[in-house]
Amino acid sequence: MASTGRTVNRNRTADARSRYYVQGNVVRKLDVTKEIERQPQKKISNTARKNRERAKHMSAGYVLFLCMALIATGIILVNYIGLQSDITNSVKHISTLEKQLNDLKLANDEEYSRITSNIDLEEIKRIAIQELGMQYAEEGQIVSFASENHDYVKQMADIPQ
Repeated sequence: MASTGRTVNRNRTADARSRYYVQGNVVRKLDVTKEIERQPQKKISNTARKNRERAKHMSAGYVLFLCMALIATGIILVNYIGLQSDITNSVKHISTLEKQLNDLKLANDEEYSRITSNIDLEEIKRIAIQELGMQYAEEGQIVSFASENHDYVKQMADIPQ
């Protein structure tokens, strides 16, 4: 009988080996739960067990503190998102105003070019001489001044004769 038991065990292990394909050095373990049960349980001291029991239960004060912290964090985040939204809206508004400014500058430059291109200097000269009685300056009427600033001359007193 002993020989038949050995053949049955050999057949079982041969069947188990043939069911699994082993690739490389990674071998599947058939029953991990048995190995876990075989490992000895570590003894836990009474103080460690008490500390673990205390850690499982939260006091009302701690829960209240966590709730207040969560509410404060929520309020801060909502305000932060609101400020980000305000900044985005301000940037969009500034962009719109800059576009309007550029459009107005372009329109102003075009209008200035149109006005200056329509000026007829000969017509202005004719109106000044004939209708308003203006005359060209003669030799004795032109007075030259030395100026530090070449852009303009500011009259501070009467012009000498």
